[in-house]
Amino acid sequence: MGEISVTKLLVVVVLFVLVFGTKKLGSLGADLGTALKGFKKAMNDVHADTDADFTAEKKTAENKPHDQA
Repeated sequence: MGEISVTKLLVVVVLFVLVFGTKKLGSLGADLGTALKGFKKAMNDVHADTDADFTAEKKTAENKPHDQA
């Protein structure tokens, strides 16, 4: 009962095609690919950054005078 066979996968694929249509599934796949590409690019940009903005913000926050009550 818990096994996924080839026939079960084919039935699921056929149902998706019948419900959504081939054009909708094609555009959905293209949109998903574009989103993943953008996500990977953003992750690489984050890792390439040296967090210069974060350290600059931290230094300016430390240098602010504190109000005394």
